[in-house]
Amino acid sequence: MPLKDFFGKRKKYASIPSEKAKVDVPEGLMQKCDNCKQIYYRKEIANALYVCPNCGYHHPLRAWTRVESLFDEGTFQEWDRGLTSANPLDFPDYESKINKDRQKTGLNEGIVTGTGAVEGNQIAFAVMDSNFRMGSMGSAIGEKIARAIENAREESIPFIIFTASGGARMQEGLLSLMQMAKTSFAVKRFRDSGNLMISVMTHPTTGGVSASFASIGDYNFAEPGALIGFAGRRIIEQTIREKLPNDFQTSEFQLEHGQLDKVIHRHDMKKTLGKILSMHADGR
Repeated sequence: MPLKDFFGKRKKYASIPSEKAKVDVPEGLMQKCDNCKQIYYRKEIANALYVCPNCGYHHPLRAWTRVESLFDEGTFQEWDRGLTSANPLDFPDYESKINKDRQKTGLNEGIVTGTGAVEGNQIAFAVMDSNFRMGSMGSAIGEKIARAIENAREESIPFIIFTASGGARMQEGLLSLMQMAKTSFAVKRFRDSGNLMISVMTHPTTGGVSASFASIGDYNFAEPGALIGFAGRRIIEQTIREKLPNDFQTSEFQLEHGQLDKVIHRHDMKKTLGKILSMHADGR
């Protein structure tokens, strides 16, 4: 008998990666799903419009990615690009934070407005970007929305807005809260003229945005799993002294309780909006 067989075979041990190794993602090359933690090539999830192929989680979209995913090629024209926030209350470091967000996102403000064609239907459009001051609504955002709605009224074309916001922008105080009334009045004037407004709420749509223009469209839609509500969950639980359902303030919860007309998967969004726009074209 060979000597090595006398001592028996050595046991083989499997190495278990550390928790840090499991969650670390190479910068720029890979992206981890915020929901199921699955790791993908960034190009793969970008091609899926940032919807996780494994669990279906809808990651927030940048404003211009949303524009590219919806509009017929070469039809979108931006409005009011140069309209930006000031610092009316001289809030400390506000201007420097705004400048950092401009560099990070390539946007002058947390919203892009304009006009273009969706499935051949000309519309006015606004899309909020949560990467810019968490999509918080300041004076410039309220003004850009109001102007876009007024342009839509003058041109007699539908208006579609995609919302994503943490609420009012505290650095602008009362001026920020005033945008709720201004935009809501613009919507009323637009609808009184017989025009169509579609609101699509994405993750998250909260605070003063959810309590004003985001919730008063002729059609109110949302993406799957979006957080939609006014006050935060913990504040509500502390106020009513009750435990809220696990799915409270999700788009599915809002649909079940009559606050939404439909929850639409991102991959079906353009086709669905195109059908609705065609249905309403020429007063049909």
